[in-house]
Amino acid sequence: MQTAKVTSKGQITLPKNIRDTLGVHPGESVGFEEKDGVIVVHKVVPRSPFDKWVGKLRHQRGKRTDDLIKDMRGE
Repeated sequence: MQTAKVTSKGQITLPKNIRDTLGVHPGESVGFEEKDGVIVVHKVVPRSPFDKWVGKLRHQRGKRTDDLIKDMRGE
């Protein structure tokens, strides 16, 4: 079992092998979650601002770019 001391500010340093296992690098975030009385630590993967657009043009699949532009211009 790995241990870490808590500072007066409530901070801890994650041991290197834990950081390596999680794939956490300086500046990245970790999350804490309670599951059945056990605290689980996991790496927080930031969402891309483009994720909300994934699949929005699925109905246009198979159309040529030139045809899409003509449709948008009303030609």
